[in-house]
Amino acid sequence: MSLAQNPAQTQNHFPDDIAARIAQSEARVIKAIFPSNTNHHNTLFGGDALAWMDETAFIAATRFCRKSLVTVSSDRIDFKKAIPAGSLAELIANVIHVGNTSLKVEVNIYVEDMYRDHREHAIRGVFTFVAVDENRNPTQVWPHN
Repeated sequence: MSLAQNPAQTQNHFPDDIAARIAQSEARVIKAIFPSNTNHHNTLFGGDALAWMDETAFIAATRFCRKSLVTVSSDRIDFKKAIPAGSLAELIANVIHVGNTSLKVEVNIYVEDMYRDHREHAIRGVFTFVAVDENRNPTQVWPHN
């Protein structure tokens, strides 16, 4: 089962129990962009953005299924806008697909000016996780047991 890019509009494509769980599992993280996270252009280093996205996606995925998970892939990552030092980055992660042993989580990063009301979409990516048991074998992500 999959969601389009706006989970709020399309959660009704899931059974009620899964849609409710998706809504409860959204993860939001806000980071301040300091010089230690920037590259030679004084913008957020792409590797840091990817690590933050994977971590935020992992939080949403774990909140959804409450099982041990591993990241198995990241789909296309679109860097639409550079995130300069001295700004805030809000990462928002939502489950968009629930399979048998895997799930997909979309992560969007928004850049926000620290000193004025201005916010823009900067980065988007999708991460796939597989639930694993104590022997690290794939296990069902839903229903929640």
